[in-house]
Amino acid sequence: MIIYRYLIRQYLQILFFSLVALITVFIIVNMIENLDEFLDNNATREIIIRYYWNFIPEVIRLVTPISVLIGVLFSLGRLSSLNEITALKSGGLSLYQLIVPYIILNIIFSVGLLYFNGWVVPKANEHRFAIERKYLKKEVETRSVYNFFFRDEPTRNVSFQYYDPDELRGQYIFIEEFNSVSNPRIVKRVEAKNFRWDVKLNTWVLYYVLERDFVGGNAKLVSYDSLRVDLRIKHNQLMKLQRKIEEMNFDEVREYLSLLSQGGKDVRRQMIKYYAGYAFPFSCLILVLFAVPFASIKRRGGIALQIASAMAFSFLYLFFTEIGQILVYTTTLHPAIGGWIANIIFAIFGIAVLLRTRT
Repeated sequence: MIIYRYLIRQYLQILFFSLVALITVFIIVNMIENLDEFLDNNATREIIIRYYWNFIPEVIRLVTPISVLIGVLFSLGRLSSLNEITALKSGGLSLYQLIVPYIILNIIFSVGLLYFNGWVVPKANEHRFAIERKYLKKEVETRSVYNFFFRDEPTRNVSFQYYDPDELRGQYIFIEEFNSVSNPRIVKRVEAKNFRWDVKLNTWVLYYVLERDFVGGNAKLVSYDSLRVDLRIKHNQLMKLQRKIEEMNFDEVREYLSLLSQGGKDVRRQMIKYYAGYAFPFSCLILVLFAVPFASIKRRGGIALQIASAMAFSFLYLFFTEIGQILVYTTTLHPAIGGWIANIIFAIFGIAVLLRTRT
């Protein structure tokens, strides 16, 4: 339909402009903060360009919903101020028909943004963090693991002081086994001065080992020069625990949280954030439910009102997102509800606003 093509063209033009403008602002602000550090660390122009090239996906992830909202408000607001919306309604186009192209387009945007946020952004973040560690000295660049504790099984705890993944060697490992989960009493303790990961055997090997068996109230001590130990946690899993969660795609995050959960960690808060990562892209679709009815009615205030409205909608969405996650965290509700609660609330209110608006 010609009218739909006209509406979409107006919307996409403003969406693209707002996206470019917001990305530019983010990059300029970040550059002002980091440029001295780049120069102090002798980063070349090529390194700086590569850093900000990998920073752009993260900015796109953050500003796309705002850009969608601005695009709808400004494009329809302009048509409304020129009385074009009134003319379209006089020609028989209802508000529900008017919103159709925006709904379809933002369903596509939401699905695309879901893949972009979940798989493209983490890869770019991985490269960006590597540059930060090397040229901004924000972190000590090391892959070594220190003071590690893990519940390898419900009745087995593993801890060690140090592990070097490049050398596949570590120092001072302790393994404690208990008789039950409900009423734990230690039945065995293994400690070793050194240990390493055997690539060929795909297992851990301990050196200078002392093994204590607590049977019948007596401790039986046995020593070994070396001892193979089959633990559930492997070398590659151990390395995953050292990565930043921002560097992992959605599949890797789920595996990472599952590993932490097996190790006895409380990952409820992280699981809520995980589900929120799936929910966030669909804010593009939900905000349209508010923006189209609001912008389709001619109002006083012009561009200032459109900007204020975009900021207000964005603030309310972020506010409900954080509050909803906190409330669900303190209950026994499934973490997925915490991740999606803001979308659910806004979708309900958005549909209510749409139904109450004059068509």
